[in-house]
Amino acid sequence: MFKILLFIFLIQIVYVSAYTLRMILTLKGQKYIAALISMGEIVIYVLGLNLVLQYLKQPSALLVYAVGYGLGVLLGAWIEEKIALGYVTVKVICNQMGGNVANALRDKGYGVTAWVGSGRDGDRLVMEILAKRKNQKLLYQTILELDPKAFVITVEPKQFHGGFWTRSIKK
Repeated sequence: MFKILLFIFLIQIVYVSAYTLRMILTLKGQKYIAALISMGEIVIYVLGLNLVLQYLKQPSALLVYAVGYGLGVLLGAWIEEKIALGYVTVKVICNQMGGNVANALRDKGYGVTAWVGSGRDGDRLVMEILAKRKNQKLLYQTILELDPKAFVITVEPKQFHGGFWTRSIKK
């Protein structure tokens, strides 16, 4: 029975991880890769569910199935975080009005659009930066090193048009 429970556990982790990745890829517009994953996912799902249904009178089988599901969600999210698909737009508002922060970020290879904004306490430098999601943490750290009091907002853009970035973004 231990081998069966272990198999149920592993198959559920693989299934839910694939499911999580498929959903994320679908949301990111990677529909063909998502479709390929879904084919393997459904085979794994049917095998796992069939096995659990055979041992439905064993509460441990259902418990292992549920625990495997939860761990599969965590593993799928961890994998997606590691591959970090897509881009982020980071809006930065800082008190330093000179171009030092914007130029320092440009020197590090980031595309920065900057303008002057008017805040409650006076003018502020507003910057918008597009970066790959996998570089998001490094960008955030760099911004705070340049201006520890900067106000930073991160969003995920869904569509791109124009600008120098669109030439390098694969569709």
